[in-house]
Amino acid sequence: MGMLPLLLCGVSFMLPHFVTAAGSCKEADMYYEIISEGQPFAFNCSYPPATNGAVNLTWYKTPNQSPLSHNRQLRNHQDGTWILFLPLANEDSGIYQCVIRDAHSCFQIAVNLTVFRKQWCDSSMESPVSSSDEYQQTLPMGKSGSLMCHLYFPDSCILDSIKWYKGCEEIKPGKQYTFSGTKLLVNNVAAEDRGSYSCTARLTHLGRQFMVRNYIAVSIKEVVSGGRIPNITYPKNNSIEVQLGSTLVVDCNITDTKENTNLRCWRVNNTLVDDYYRDSKRIREGFETNVSLKDHISYTVNITFLEVKMEDYGLPFICHAGVSTAYIMLKLPVPDFRAYLIGGLVAFLLLVVSILYIYSSFKIDIVLWYRSTFHTVQALDDEKLYDAYVLYPKCPRKSQGHDVETLVLKILPEVLEKQCGYKLFIFGRDEFPGQAVANVIDENIKLCRRLIVLVAPESSGFGFLNNMSEEQIAVYNALIQDGMKVILIELEKIKDYSIMPESIQYIRQKHGAIQWDGDLTEQSQCAKTKFWKKVRYRMPARRYPPSSPVQLLRHTPCSCTSGKWDAATELITL
Repeated sequence: MGMLPLLLCGVSFMLPHFVTAAGSCKEADMYYEIISEGQPFAFNCSYPPATNGAVNLTWYKTPNQSPLSHNRQLRNHQDGTWILFLPLANEDSGIYQCVIRDAHSCFQIAVNLTVFRKQWCDSSMESPVSSSDEYQQTLPMGKSGSLMCHLYFPDSCILDSIKWYKGCEEIKPGKQYTFSGTKLLVNNVAAEDRGSYSCTARLTHLGRQFMVRNYIAVSIKEVVSGGRIPNITYPKNNSIEVQLGSTLVVDCNITDTKENTNLRCWRVNNTLVDDYYRDSKRIREGFETNVSLKDHISYTVNITFLEVKMEDYGLPFICHAGVSTAYIMLKLPVPDFRAYLIGGLVAFLLLVVSILYIYSSFKIDIVLWYRSTFHTVQALDDEKLYDAYVLYPKCPRKSQGHDVETLVLKILPEVLEKQCGYKLFIFGRDEFPGQAVANVIDENIKLCRRLIVLVAPESSGFGFLNNMSEEQIAVYNALIQDGMKVILIELEKIKDYSIMPESIQYIRQKHGAIQWDGDLTEQSQCAKTKFWKKVRYRMPARRYPPSSPVQLLRHTPCSCTSGKWDAATELITL
């Protein structure tokens, strides 16, 4: 692909070969603009089939085909798709070309600009016919109408301070005339309202100020009865939901015939919106735009709420188009109960999950606190004499047997009986001399509410439930009697329960196990450690007061190594 050199804004670069000279582009349109000297002028290059997409748009002045500069400090320059003159000079007359290029096509729009000299309020200077800054507008006889000051400039230009004149005299707002943005509202149009009008506006561009002027020739038209009235397609006397404090823009869409010259505006409380909010300018009427079709014109006049306040709700904002009116009313959005319902359900589920988590984490502490707070110490009428029957392995080795017996005969009674008020039956301590072993076991285990079974791995030398009648009878009664729960305590960590008797495997599966993690020191004799809390949790509610002077709830003589004891809540902080 060949390359062509191009000089733009003082920078030389190469364009692909498809960027041809302006003369080889397809001519799309030709405009004739006749403007008076000394005032700003702008023309926007727009060709919808091409400018709707990404294109390269350049303004040229013939015949030298040099592109206009993009330097906004210059009097004559290109501003986006606009060509801008600040202001017009006599030497600006000529033909300007707007070339629109993309990868596949090239269009050319030409503007034939004629600049002439015209003195303000000097009727001796004749201007060319159909001057571009002179407009023909019509007012309806006996009704209210409006005149438009046409101000079309790029966004870089700020327009304000609009003034209206009839002949050479400035028009002051009053009963006959009302200012509304770029419009002059004329009330009760009479024959003397025809004539020459003009409007001026101050244009500010990069700190420099200019004066823009339009000339308007106004004629009066008799209104023929039975003519078509304007049709307001929106609003439809409807309400719209809007949040308090938000920004809102509402369009009033009007369809009217080309012959009609109806006044189009927004009112509130029978007052023009711009006048009603003159001080705060919180609500303003926007510029009127129109699209001319074959047999009618579509107008759009919007109203802008910079901030919706509570006072705006329920107030009708009325769009007027001749005799046609339509209003909108603002209302607060209806609360979305589904969102509240979903939020409530989610909060409820989170609460339930939190409660379940807290309960699962502190279940033992909660149950023990509940028992100590709401259960009185009294005998139960269940014909049971003991709270638990203690079944433990008999070890033939003296050293290991001494540790087990110390745990069973000293530590268990110290904690469960003296500190907690339970009553235990321990064979070898509580039976009467001379009684048959089988009878003692069978009778006493039926008088117990729990069965405490202490187990150890076979590798430790503890024979268990093989030939010992005590273990066989106790486990048999525990498994066949209804309501008797088993507390299984592992003296050591048992990795493989398959080597244990099936009855112990069944108890382990059904009731779980508690692992002994203490030693034979005084610290292991504290009822408030985690191990003893687990045992007490599985024991029934206390029947008897502690026989030891150690009070379980109020007094804490134990120095528990597993945590810090809180006497007020009976909780251990780990």
